[in-house]
Amino acid sequence: MIDSQKRENFRQVLEGTECIHPGSVFDAISSRIAEDLGYQIGMFAGSIGSATVLGDPDHILITLTEFAEQARRICRASNLPLMVDADHGYGNALNVKRTVEELENAGVSALTIEDTVLPRQFGKSKAELISLSEGIGKMKAALEGRKDPNLVVAGRTSAFQINGTNDAIERAKAYEHIGVDAIFFAGLSTRDQLEAARNSIDIPIMLGGTPKEIEDKNYLASMGVKIALQGHLPFMASVKATRDTMKALRDGKLPSEISPAALDTELMNKVTRDQQFKDWFQEFLT
Repeated sequence: MIDSQKRENFRQVLEGTECIHPGSVFDAISSRIAEDLGYQIGMFAGSIGSATVLGDPDHILITLTEFAEQARRICRASNLPLMVDADHGYGNALNVKRTVEELENAGVSALTIEDTVLPRQFGKSKAELISLSEGIGKMKAALEGRKDPNLVVAGRTSAFQINGTNDAIERAKAYEHIGVDAIFFAGLSTRDQLEAARNSIDIPIMLGGTPKEIEDKNYLASMGVKIALQGHLPFMASVKATRDTMKALRDGKLPSEISPAALDTELMNKVTRDQQFKDWFQEFLT
């Protein structure tokens, strides 16, 4: 599937009446698994990018090039429309424009640009937000960097958690006025906060998490929430499964003694598209 079609499919999610949970993906195989399981979209987070590419925590050490290349591998592997967390755009507003250009070229269907001060500044122990005027400049630059009008550009803010409801609403309204396609709220945790947002903006809402008070999908849909993340358990589970298997072998367990669940050849053949390659060998090499 070509990139423009994936982006049209993503926009259908934003235009729908339901709230969906994206599949948290981190490489080509996980993207194919999510697609095979019927997820409508995938999510590639900055924190997961740092972990998979660098093996580092989420301290904005990964570069735009590294992140974009991993996103490209994910997009190439499946027809799953991919949303990515582009952090702060890797710099100032001009860097944001470049970030959008690179990620669009990598094949992503949607991206978020946040207004957090990143990376953490000297002497600061708590997260801070850039000024509203700088945030507006970044959103304008993000939209200017977009070439395919179907690419979804979402403004992201943690203002509910850092500065409070009034600032969160002011930022959301300002970013909507600039023309972003959606607002991604990180740190929103109560119904009062969500309802304040819904009553202030008209564009779709995305949430970085759904605490118990607001996790009901029907309620979220009624509030205009189109996408709600569920964390990134697949990557964390893969790390644990890898360690457990390596430890068992290092401790002397034989491969034949490893649980059959860890040796699913049929699944491996499916996610690597083994039969397709056999068909291509037959068609092109014989």
